[in-house]
Amino acid sequence: MIDLSSIQEHAEVIGADGVHVGTVDHMDGDRIKLTKADSGEGSHKGHHHYISQGLIAAVEDDGTVRLSANADVAVTFEEEA
Repeated sequence: MIDLSSIQEHAEVIGADGVHVGTVDHMDGDRIKLTKADSGEGSHKGHHHYISQGLIAAVEDDGTVRLSANADVAVTFEEEA
């Protein structure tokens, strides 16, 4: 299980394939809240999205949050407020 307290603000969130998914705004309970500026596409752009702890595979030594799904799949699991 991932120690959620090790996830830092402004850390990059990447998919299992290494593709950028977003940037951590902060932790909101057991979910990562992504920054507005780097969250969502199209009509979903401009507001916060959340990633459930169940998708977090690891927090790398440099602070990067790696998800268990590839980026294109992970974004389909993003939650809104």
